[in-house]
Amino acid sequence: MEIRPILSTLMRHKTAAALIVLEIALTCAIICNALFMIGERITQVNEVSGLAEDELVRIQITGIGNDADAEAQTRSDLALLRGLPGVTDATVINQVPFVNSSWNSGIRLEQEQQQSSANATVYMAEDRFIETLGLRIVAGRDFNADEYLEFEALQAPEDERPPGIPGTIVTRALAERLFPGQDAVGKTFYSWGDEPIRIVGVVEHLVRPSLQGGPTQRESTMVFPIRTAYTVGGNYVIRTSPERRAEVLAAATEALRGNGPTRIILEDNTKTVSALRDEFYQQPRSMAWLLGIVCIALLLVTALGIVGLASFWVQQRTKQIGVRRALGATKGQILRYFQTENFLLATIGIVIGMLLAYGINQVLMGKYELPRLPLYYLPIGALALWLLGQAAVFGPARRAAAVPPAIATRSV
Repeated sequence: MEIRPILSTLMRHKTAAALIVLEIALTCAIICNALFMIGERITQVNEVSGLAEDELVRIQITGIGNDADAEAQTRSDLALLRGLPGVTDATVINQVPFVNSSWNSGIRLEQEQQQSSANATVYMAEDRFIETLGLRIVAGRDFNADEYLEFEALQAPEDERPPGIPGTIVTRALAERLFPGQDAVGKTFYSWGDEPIRIVGVVEHLVRPSLQGGPTQRESTMVFPIRTAYTVGGNYVIRTSPERRAEVLAAATEALRGNGPTRIILEDNTKTVSALRDEFYQQPRSMAWLLGIVCIALLLVTALGIVGLASFWVQQRTKQIGVRRALGATKGQILRYFQTENFLLATIGIVIGMLLAYGINQVLMGKYELPRLPLYYLPIGALALWLLGQAAVFGPARRAAAVPPAIATRSV
């Protein structure tokens, strides 16, 4: 089929053609960026935390006033929790994943370095941290018993403090960022003070508690061998079998209440880690659904626009179609005419839309720190609109192809 007659016809209907092109362009630009943002949020919601989430519960506790025996009370709490029926293990840590705040520290590769090479969250861990959370060590080892420090010792006057952190465990993502392509075990960096901290182990995954640093730094995480009291964060994490989480959570809560009457259990923050995750990702999940609804609405409006314009043009060209049918044009040729016409309009709109999509992404990158739009989203959006256009024009095109040749004779 010749394209020139189709273009000639479109030039005689510039306004209507321009409106459809503009509608397709805007839809393409928005759809490409919306699909990208949906993909980002789905990836975020489905991220691997590194924890045995289905086996963990978290109890947050706070003291009333100052507790001079906080360390002894914490050891008593842990012994009590580990002895409860159904409890596999238990630990106390300064922070837990899937909350909106975190302890963070800069990392320097050289002592005299002025700017940090990375910013990482700091988990302060006692002896059962790795086993309780279910972390997987992929290089190096866990902390040795003589490497643990007491948090209170770090708060002592400077001349009475330990010389430095004896070792750290980092995530594989942080190790690769600090020492790309190298074995990080045995390497050192500076973070707390001027003494080098040696990497003794690498865990496969461990996410930061908050979204600080964005998606690319979700696993910028290090673990220090520091035993904390319940007054430092107040987080007890207990591991059990998935089906006993509710039972163990209730029993552990009651046990802690009876083991220290001068403390308060924060009920709103005491729940399973799975529940913490669901709440933490509620906003990204809702945003993904909202963007999906916007995409569907835009595609529907665009389809209705194409159907409306095609139906109008069929009505306007009834005589022309009848004449062509009388001169021997087949139904298939009439059908292909309208489909080709729509394909040309869609192609022009898609090309403009791709440029708009790139421009919108640049704005989002500058304003909201969104990553660069991957190029493969552009052909995905283009294919979707091409298929949409062909599907939308098919009905009016079939009606046009069904116009009998007698129409032409009757209208002369």
